[in-house]
Amino acid sequence: VQRRDDGPRRARLEEAVIIDLPATTTATITKKLVQLRNEVGAMALGRVLTLVVVVGDEDADDAIEVATEASRLHPCRIIVIVTGTKRGSNRIDEQIRLGGDAGASEVVVLRLFGQLAGHGQSVVTPLLLPDSPVVAWWPRAAPDDLREDPIAAMATRRITDSAECGRPLAMLGRRAATYAPGDTDLAWTRVTLWRGLLAAALDGPPYEPVIGAAVAGAPESPSTDLLAAWLAWALKVPVTREKTPTGSGICGVRLQRPSGVIDLARPGDFVATMSQPGQPDRRISLRRRGDAECLADELRRLDADETYADVLRKGLPALGATKGATRAPTVSESKRAAERLRRNRAAQLATMVSAARQP
Repeated sequence: VQRRDDGPRRARLEEAVIIDLPATTTATITKKLVQLRNEVGAMALGRVLTLVVVVGDEDADDAIEVATEASRLHPCRIIVIVTGTKRGSNRIDEQIRLGGDAGASEVVVLRLFGQLAGHGQSVVTPLLLPDSPVVAWWPRAAPDDLREDPIAAMATRRITDSAECGRPLAMLGRRAATYAPGDTDLAWTRVTLWRGLLAAALDGPPYEPVIGAAVAGAPESPSTDLLAAWLAWALKVPVTREKTPTGSGICGVRLQRPSGVIDLARPGDFVATMSQPGQPDRRISLRRRGDAECLADELRRLDADETYADVLRKGLPALGATKGATRAPTVSESKRAAERLRRNRAAQLATMVSAARQP
């Protein structure tokens, strides 16, 4: 046990409490959680859900860090199932983390060995918070069919990340074929800001219909495919999906209207340029979203994401069938537009400073 006992009980919540229980049982873990609750206060009463994380040993630390960061907005009990080798005797090595880096949650790390490695649901069930929703998250590889997974069956929401598989587009196809209400994908969550900006651009004049669209992004980016599929489903127009260099993520979107084009292009990781007919070009904050921020977004809602379901089942097939003529803004075009806006802004500031200095 690593703990500092000096100070009042309330202050203890800010200190790190790490308890290791090697070769333990679920009954022992439950008793220890009750004991800790009596010692440091009713810590579980403020938890709004149980987050079950299924991950391999090599990725466990990163997943725990992301989950605890997301839990600062949604206090929960985090149960991390770390699947070890199935050879050898059955064993549970457990660790409890409270306070400090655990944020607003309590973290229970279960390392399963032997036959227990294939029966995580049996180990998790006694540790779930009573009368609260269960959310399951697979930070890396996830089951091909969540309907057949025991841990997915106990969860209200099931969060995967198709960007972490070897063939993201094929994984999106499997997700569409096996979708059930409550399924979602962090690759979909990452396009939320893009969707909001594009919807806002179409809400203003000249209120013309979109007749074509194009989305450019890295070939391994499922978020690019989902954004293009969303446009194909929502606008009912041909959408071209263009490929940019590996690792570039989503680079740009072009919406074709009779009066001209709307371009939303992001040459880097933080700032995008918005170009519309009859309006000056603008620089807009459009950063790449981290996993913790996206996970926190998904923990806000426990109902089915019907838009995601429609994009999977209707938008992706429509995207595959379209051969639009609209071309997305290239990376070089985006960089030139960003540089032009930067120079214009610098010139405006210089003019303002010069005018302020004049008597």
